[in-house]
Amino acid sequence: MPGEKVTLSVIKADVGGFVGHSAMHPHLPKRARAILAEEKKDGKVADYCVTHCGDDLELILTHRNGEGDEGIHRLAWEVFRSVAETARELALYGAGQDLLKAEFGGSLDGMGPGVAEISFIERKSEPVLVFMADKARRGVWNLPLYKVFADPFNTPGLVIDNYMHEGFEFEILDTQAGKSVRMRTPEESYDLLALAGFSSRFIVKSISKRDGTPAAVSSVSQLSKIAGRYVGHEDPALVVRAQAGLPSVGEILEGFSFPHLVEGWMRGSHIGPLMPVSVAHSTPTRFDGPPRVICLGFQLADGKLSEPRDMFDDISFDTARKAASEAADYIRRHGPFEPHRLADEKMEYSTLPGIISKLAPRMY
Repeated sequence: MPGEKVTLSVIKADVGGFVGHSAMHPHLPKRARAILAEEKKDGKVADYCVTHCGDDLELILTHRNGEGDEGIHRLAWEVFRSVAETARELALYGAGQDLLKAEFGGSLDGMGPGVAEISFIERKSEPVLVFMADKARRGVWNLPLYKVFADPFNTPGLVIDNYMHEGFEFEILDTQAGKSVRMRTPEESYDLLALAGFSSRFIVKSISKRDGTPAAVSSVSQLSKIAGRYVGHEDPALVVRAQAGLPSVGEILEGFSFPHLVEGWMRGSHIGPLMPVSVAHSTPTRFDGPPRVICLGFQLADGKLSEPRDMFDDISFDTARKAASEAADYIRRHGPFEPHRLADEKMEYSTLPGIISKLAPRMY
């Protein structure tokens, strides 16, 4: 209905890889679509799209229930549980690995799946871009979001579009302190960069216009510590609204034309270039990578999704993909040495602490 807010929920989980961690078995999204088709008939969701990035299943849902709705989160949880059971039947690798708890607790927060949700009143035309990454840890969006919403060399609309000239407000999450701060550009650009440059700690959580109009939101799920060790993966999602007082579709995509280095890749323990690819090519195989990002574009109308457009299925991104491959060649030659392998303090999510503990009695 006109004037009523619509909520776009992007919820992802690794429920089983085919083969290894490289891709998605076709039976898994098929199962998810069958469940959501019934839920749409019952009116629990207005619309849905199911896709994947690498071995991560991605649910894109529209509804009128607002962010953090227990019913929507429960629905996604049940979809992932059912799909994970299919993955176990197929003996897929890591079946259900992002489902960290046995029972749903009212929210997906801390349960393994990643969630990015944004609510807004639809404009006359509502183009929305949904980005999904694989083999990448949180903080992957910091650099492109800064370029899109604060760098006039990337986004000329910041200079020549009167509706963007005042700049934007960034919400930054300090993942160590568990606190957030809001910072405005252009006047606080240098302070923003001081934080956002530490992308393993400070995460761009959301961006809005000065009047509070929501522009972008990312998933900022953290790994959960269960049975004394960190489990689960991050592989974050991002939703960005475009046009009409916000960066254009082309300006947003331009932010991904540089394959910047991100944490993740093999065993979530290495640094590599983020390669923009089509959904068909979101199949990281070389050293389980390099990290990938896909983008689906939608036109929203009365809470309904258009057919998705695969935005990186474009030869103009071939140069970025070539640069990513060359960067992968270079950094891979470092082997087990930093900076290819993450620094010691960032390896707590891996099995390396167990090796160090084993060697501790021999140290003097």
